[in-house]
Order: sequence, then structure tokens, then C-alpha cells
Amino acid sequence: MNTSSARRRARRSAQRADRGAVTAFTVVWLVAALLLGGLVLDAGLAVSTKVNARSVANAAARAGARELDVAALRTTGVVRLDPAKARTAAASWIARAGLPGTVTVTATTVTVSVTTSRPTQLLGLAGIGSIAVHSTVTADAIVPN
Repeated sequence: MNTSSARRRARRSAQRADRGAVTAFTVVWLVAALLLGGLVLDAGLAVSTKVNARSVANAAARAGARELDVAALRTTGVVRLDPAKARTAAASWIARAGLPGTVTVTATTVTVSVTTSRPTQLLGLAGIGSIAVHSTVTADAIVPN
């Protein structure tokens, strides 16, 4: 009987020693799963924000590229932009979208850069509060038919 009683005591002792191991393992895997889910969710939201920023930059650049210097076109036939009108058209498009951005105009191109950020949903738990998003688009002056 002494042997079976010693075995039971040893078994109980081993069970007590393992009690916290499952909890630590579960906590580590739960944190890893949350971070992976946060990465998937927040990366998807960042891609969506990038698509929106790209769309705004495209539209603004095209709006600026439509602002031709009509007098130069009629007198010389040279297609070039009216820099003030092109800059105003592109900048007003960006402002209506509510995004910060810059506009650069040359004789025949309009370049629009939009920079914004997307607040994170789950990655904030890991200390990442937002994801920066940037998009730059260039449009050429539109040649009239």
C-alpha cells in the first residue's frame, strides 16, 4: 500500500506543478492571435485608405491637367497649362476631399501628393497608433481634340 500511496502523491504533485503551464501557453497564443488579427484588419483598412488617397490624387491631378493656357493654344498651337488655374483646380479638389496634400505644376504636368494616416483598431494594443499613407500622381496636360 505504501507504494500505491506514494505513486498517488507523486501524481498529485506532478499535476500541481503543471497547472500554470497551460495558462501561460494560452495567454501567449491569445496575444499572438490578437496581433495577427490586428495586422490583417489594420493592414486592410490601411489599403482602403491608400486606395482613397490615390483616387483623390488622381482626380485632383486630372482636374489640374484640364486647365490649359487657352491663349497660348490659340495663338501658337502649343499645349501648356495655366499654372495658377491648374494649381487652384487641383488644390480645391484635395480640399473638398478633406485630405492634406501638395500640388506642383510644370508647363505640361500636374503632380499631386496626398498624405494621410489611418488610426489602427487592434494594433493600438501593440503600441502602433496609426499607419501613414502616401500617394503621388502625375497627370499630363489634356490635348484638346
